[in-house]
Amino acid sequence: MRTVAFVPVKLKNERLPGKNIKRFSDGTPLISVLLDKLSALKGTEIDEIYVYCSDERIIGYLPEGVRFLKRPVFLDEKSVKGRMIYEEFVKTIKADIYVLAHVTTPFVTKEHIMTCIEKVKSGMYDSAFCAKKLQTFLWQDGKPYNFDLQNPPRTQDMKPFYVEIPTPYVFTLNSFRQNHARTGYNPYICECTEPESVDIDYADDFELADAVYCRMTAGDSGKEA
Repeated sequence: MRTVAFVPVKLKNERLPGKNIKRFSDGTPLISVLLDKLSALKGTEIDEIYVYCSDERIIGYLPEGVRFLKRPVFLDEKSVKGRMIYEEFVKTIKADIYVLAHVTTPFVTKEHIMTCIEKVKSGMYDSAFCAKKLQTFLWQDGKPYNFDLQNPPRTQDMKPFYVEIPTPYVFTLNSFRQNHARTGYNPYICECTEPESVDIDYADDFELADAVYCRMTAGDSGKEA
C-alpha cells in the first residue's frame, strides 16, 4: 500500500510570523523536528514525504529524501480552510494512504506516528489520529457540561473526551473520497502525552515548546553520554 506523508507549510503566518522555520534555542528550525521523525519512517512505514508550500525558500530547510511540492498561491489566503489544501494535494499526488502532519506539533513521537499508520494499514480502521485524553469538569454557556453540580464525580471516574492533536492524521484514499475529511467514521485514536500535545500558534506557545524541546534534547544528550 503506497503511503505518502505530506506537510503543509506557509511561510507568511499572521499570529506568529515565520513560525514554521523559527529556531529553538540551539538553532534547530522548528520544521526540522517533525521532518526528522517522518524521515526515520521512510522506507518502512512511509514511501514518500512531501512539504507542500508555495514558497521555494522552504527547500533550504528540507533534509535529504524529503520532496518539495509547490502548491498554488491561492491556498495561502486567509479564507482557505485546511480541507481545500488536502483536496488539492490528494488530487496531485496519488497514494493508498496519506499521512498529514503539521510542523507546529513537533513532539508527537515517531512511535505514535508509526502506530497510527499501522492501524490504518491493518484495514481495521479507515483513519487514525493522535489525541490528548481529557477527564475534567467542563462548562458550556455558564452551565456544567459533563457533570452534576450537586454531585460531582471523581475526575478519574468521568467519561473521557479526546482532544485532537494536529499530527498525524492518517487516512485512506477511499475514506477521503467519501468524507472529504482527514478522519473517517471509523478512526483509531492514539492517546498521547501532555508534551506531545503542545501546539504552536502564538509566541507564548513557542516559548513553551522551546522549554519542552530543551528539556528533551538535554535528556537525549545525557543518554548518549
